[in-house]
Amino acid sequence: MNPLRTKLSSQLREISVEEHAWPGRDDGFASLLFEGNEFAHFHDWSEIDIRLGKDVIARERLVRQPSRVHPKRAGGSPWYEMKLNTTSDVDEVVRLVKLAILGLGGAK
Repeated sequence: MNPLRTKLSSQLREISVEEHAWPGRDDGFASLLFEGNEFAHFHDWSEIDIRLGKDVIARERLVRQPSRVHPKRAGGSPWYEMKLNTTSDVDEVVRLVKLAILGLGGAK
């Protein structure tokens, strides 16, 4: 397992995000849920895909990189993928997850 993923998973638990690994998979794929609503998933041990919404992606000026997993994903998709390469990436994912939770009507 990626130590950055371990750190991220720990921080997400602190904000009531549940991580559910899919049965029969050992590649790191897992769904992320807040109050029972799936809003993100890990593609593997070091890449997360977050449903932020088109407005949040535009407002935050996030730049999408070509997707390895979803190469035909439309540019206007509400999903944003991010690799975990550094500890600052972990902090950024936590910030983005909090925005996604707000979009679900979650805690501020």
